[in-house]
Amino acid sequence: MSLTDKISMLMARPGGDNVQKDDVPWWMRLAGRALGTVGSGIAIFLGLLNCMGIVLLQVSCLIAGIWQMLAGFIVIVCEAPCCCFFVDYVQVLSDRMETRPYWNKAVLYVGLALPPFFLCFLSMSTWFGSGLIFATGIVYGMMALGKKGSMDDMRTSAANLEAGLPPTTAPRANLVPNEQPTSFTGVPRT
Repeated sequence: MSLTDKISMLMARPGGDNVQKDDVPWWMRLAGRALGTVGSGIAIFLGLLNCMGIVLLQVSCLIAGIWQMLAGFIVIVCEAPCCCFFVDYVQVLSDRMETRPYWNKAVLYVGLALPPFFLCFLSMSTWFGSGLIFATGIVYGMMALGKKGSMDDMRTSAANLEAGLPPTTAPRANLVPNEQPTSFTGVPRT
């Protein structure tokens, strides 16, 4: 068993299949994929422009440009493996990323996009190139949150809040199915 298989076994949710949720609209999945593909291509090009900062002796902008090109390549491998068919095992990595939950992609893309901002803050190519990768992470984060409530549920909840009534249903917890409400018992007596 290889190291990557062991790591993917550790990252898998126990007792759950890693199939994407069907409650995400098709246009949002398409927007995430399109923004990731186009944005990573632009980030690679603008990262190359950032590397020209070495002419002005800006080493931090050179490092930010290299990081931005690497981040763009990783995103394009995950989102559009057909653009990188010349690299071995690209399809395997892309298939593995497709089975992961949406929040994994969101964390990866946001984490890849942030370091160039801190290295070369005043460069517009950093803001635009890494900003597109960051926006892709935000779209995947919104997909991980899922659908909002129906119009009737929101209207009922708003009416109860306006009237000062307690909520009719307890909030639903996705992480803990047996959640109990907390209460304040007062200050302990000494």
